[in-house]
Amino acid sequence: MVDLYVYYKVREHDAARLAPLVRAMQQRLADGEGVQVQLKRRPDARDGLQTWMEVYPGVGEGFAAALERAADAAGLHAIIEGPRRAEVFTDLAPCA
Repeated sequence: MVDLYVYYKVREHDAARLAPLVRAMQQRLADGEGVQVQLKRRPDARDGLQTWMEVYPGVGEGFAAALERAADAAGLHAIIEGPRRAEVFTDLAPCA
C-alpha cells in the first residue's frame, strides 16, 4: 500500500465551481474503491491561484490509474490550471 498525493492549481474565481466536482468524485471513489479521501489547499493564494491537494492514504498501486479516469470523467482538467501532479509515498520501515 502507498499514500497518493495529487496537487494542482486552480484560479480563485473557479474554486467554488471546482470544489463540488472534486468532492463528488472523491465520494464516488470512496464508495466504489473503498478508499479514504482528503481534500486540502494551501491557506494563501499566489497570483490569483490556489494550490489544492487530494490525499489518498493506503491505496493499492493500481489506484492512480482509476483516479485519473475519475478526474477525466468529472471534468476537472477543464477547470484547473496546468497539470495534476501525483506523488507516491510509502511508510518508512521501523528501526530494529
